[in-house]
Amino acid sequence: MTLKPDRRTFLIGSGLTALASTRAFAASSDTLRVGVIGAGSRMRNLLDAADKAGPYEIAAVSDVYAPHADAVKVRSNNLATTHVDYREILDDKSINAVFIATPDHWHVRIATDAIAAGKDVYLEKPVTHTLEEGAPLIKAVRSSKQILQCGMQQRSWGHFRNAVALIQGGSLGRVVQVRTYWWQNYNSHASWTTAKPIDIAQLDWKRWLGGAPDQPFSLEKYNRWRWYWNFGGGAMTDLFAHWIDVVHWAMKADQPSKAQMLGDKYIFDQWDCPDTIQAAFRYPGFDVVYEGMMSSSIDDGGLEFRGTDATLKLTRNGFSLYREGIKGDQNPILSEHSLQDGTISHMENFFDCIRSRKEPTAPVETGVAAARAGHIGNLAYNHGGQTNWPVKI
Repeated sequence: MTLKPDRRTFLIGSGLTALASTRAFAASSDTLRVGVIGAGSRMRNLLDAADKAGPYEIAAVSDVYAPHADAVKVRSNNLATTHVDYREILDDKSINAVFIATPDHWHVRIATDAIAAGKDVYLEKPVTHTLEEGAPLIKAVRSSKQILQCGMQQRSWGHFRNAVALIQGGSLGRVVQVRTYWWQNYNSHASWTTAKPIDIAQLDWKRWLGGAPDQPFSLEKYNRWRWYWNFGGGAMTDLFAHWIDVVHWAMKADQPSKAQMLGDKYIFDQWDCPDTIQAAFRYPGFDVVYEGMMSSSIDDGGLEFRGTDATLKLTRNGFSLYREGIKGDQNPILSEHSLQDGTISHMENFFDCIRSRKEPTAPVETGVAAARAGHIGNLAYNHGGQTNWPVKI
């Protein structure tokens, strides 16, 4: 059975509306000119989605590693200009929007600079690298007329919207526990088993470090930066951030009051961040748990919303709803399967909002809240396994 999309799933708790645009780009016939900032593997995914989302052109690309920028230039039919310093893209008045997919520690700096330069922004998750960055990012967006879409693509994904409609419509009864999980295997995945070689002569390592402490070049850190505190936040801000955003959306609550986290580096001793995690978060009236490890991929990732009347199991492939009290029948009473990657519809929404100046499906507050939950989990991990929020001095 396929459910009709419910408009309620598009409503964001903040109730904020988009500001009117004073920019020239408005007519649907105009070609959107995009600047690419950070041209690694995730950016390639974003550009694949953009190719399916609507007409646009890559006007410029910035990356501190020249071969990455050159690859995007080729993709643009050699029309894009290439830059090491992203600010040169922001100085180009003909560029309407930027896609940002750099390491996390650059996100807020580049995004706020782009907003100040009058660009609309697609910002990959997690939108912040630290707890302190959330308020300045929100202020920058809300004091401007720019559109910022956070890379929380589940909010534009059809079956996620329908699942949230079921939860908010009361189909599960009272939901008091949400289980989230994500398992990946860095020991078996071809792209993770060995660090990818690069030509150091074509890398501006100092610029890549940005505001991070000065340190010698490390191929491991360059390729697996998510697992080092200077540049990322491990699984809590990479993987968990996606799922807790869905929880915030469905449950209409976005700030935990307490977090507990048990984690360790059982497999990847060289990392800063734990490779194996059990975490729990207390929200008003319900709890959220997360478990994951980076050396086992069976079951991949997903969520389970457990209510008094039914349980909803949700992944990127679809969802299934199981009713309580049905003896001897473990089949779901309702299922829906995904037809395409939600990043495509998320990019479509971003393009539409650039033209209409309406609020995107993943506005800045949602991205900050999702990242904040991961930061709070990491705070607990780094302070004896538990913390209250806000932190009590």
